[in-house]
Amino acid sequence: MPEHVDVIVIGSGAGGGTVTWALAPTGKKILLLERGDWLPREIENWSPTAVWAEGRYHNSGEWTDGADGSSFAPKQNYYVGGNTKFYGAILYRFRERDFGPVQHVDGTAPAWPISYADLAPYYDRAERLYQVHGTRGEDPDEPPASGPYPWPAISDEPRIAQLREDLRAAGLHPFSLPNGILLDEGRPHLSACVRCATCDGYPCLVNGKADSAVMCVEPALRYPNVTLRTRSRVVRLETDPTGRSVSRVVVDRDGEREEYTADVVVLAAGAINSAALLLASAGERHPAGLGNGSGHVGRHLMLHNNSGLTAFSKTPNPTKFQKTLGVNDFYWSDPFDPDWGFPVGSIQMNGKSESVLIGFDVPEARDPADLARHSIDFWLTTEDLPLDENRVTVDRDGAISLHYTRTNAAEHDRLRQRLQGLLEAIRCEQDVYEDLQRQYAGGQLGIGGVAHQNGTIRFGPDPTTAPLDVDCRMHEVDNLYVADSSFFVSSTAVNPTLTIIANALRVADTVAERLGAPAAQIPQPRPEPGVRAVV
Repeated sequence: MPEHVDVIVIGSGAGGGTVTWALAPTGKKILLLERGDWLPREIENWSPTAVWAEGRYHNSGEWTDGADGSSFAPKQNYYVGGNTKFYGAILYRFRERDFGPVQHVDGTAPAWPISYADLAPYYDRAERLYQVHGTRGEDPDEPPASGPYPWPAISDEPRIAQLREDLRAAGLHPFSLPNGILLDEGRPHLSACVRCATCDGYPCLVNGKADSAVMCVEPALRYPNVTLRTRSRVVRLETDPTGRSVSRVVVDRDGEREEYTADVVVLAAGAINSAALLLASAGERHPAGLGNGSGHVGRHLMLHNNSGLTAFSKTPNPTKFQKTLGVNDFYWSDPFDPDWGFPVGSIQMNGKSESVLIGFDVPEARDPADLARHSIDFWLTTEDLPLDENRVTVDRDGAISLHYTRTNAAEHDRLRQRLQGLLEAIRCEQDVYEDLQRQYAGGQLGIGGVAHQNGTIRFGPDPTTAPLDVDCRMHEVDNLYVADSSFFVSSTAVNPTLTIIANALRVADTVAERLGAPAAQIPQPRPEPGVRAVV
């Protein structure tokens, strides 16, 4: 007989890891299934050549671009902790206005079925859980919060401090990025972070990044009722004869078929893989895909308009930990053009470029080492729209294709122009380079850059337009919840991870109540090493 547990969680990233942590104290038997393995801690974690040029940790295989049938390697990583092992750890709350309809150049981002106020207490908990550092009140459009950030903002290094002052002199309102890093600068002996130059886009060798594995999975595994099975790819969800309940979770583990059952299943494999799994789980009661009577599973894929821009300081920039500063003055409008009536986007510092990456990006450029010494790096984000035709599909073998058309390009181009127009004011040369090696195409993050994927299984009260109800339970499948970014109805223009975490805590509360168990408590400030209950 298949092994039976109270809850199966599929995926150990920001959504699945958080749900597992939140349910661990309930005493309910929880099985966490992760298709990857533990990411090895080794010196190559900090090597630009190993991470970017050689793709040492890339293990997602290839997907297909539905536009032309070409294959590409997605920026997707399968390890315990999911993509948070590689993320930049910038943990924004969505803006309060993001939850309503937002008019853009190419259309309207729809309103959410919940308000910011509904999610605010979960944002509070999420910031404490992931040790977010920041300073309330600096960001001119930050939403209301119940108190200060749990930890003070990470300090600027001297060249970034100068940048902050220059941006202020230009009439903008730079602020300290909300950063999930295990760093206590007042008590450095407690710090895991060493302020290295290989944080954004790299795994952390010293476990100083607040990723899901460190903050949630390892603490959850100290509970005897929690088990993690790695190398366990879920290939199908089967239902009972009524089609109303998942009765069996089918897993490919090292080429062998395994089966599990649970009272509740929480799907958190990432917006693209979660949608693909539901589509691949079509059956007699769900011929178009599990829970897809609406036809919306896999649709409304959003990836953000993201791009990286490397400028060059007129004086050397010896900064190592560069990701401490952001600008949101362009979020809702263009302050330099009152006739512009649409949002533009957000700007934040990117991880520091170094000579290996610059050499790959621009092989004909002058001395890459000298350019790296002067580089100052920015990440630009503009909202894209949830088009019906932007979607995930699978073939008979479960192979994934993405169909994606860019929207709001005029807004993103304007954001880039505004940043380039500030180069003189921030003491930089007029020439800039695109960050191509990190999977950008012509400055724009191409279809392979799926780190901000969301929206493929959106939530809402109407089952004809949304596969999930407002609690993120599938309308058509009573015991199946989704706890990753699939549930988004719009992408906004800030990083999605804190909203994934906050909603995962909300989903965990719903599941705990369903099982008659207490909700999770706020964790201690820093998890201590424990024994991994891994089989």
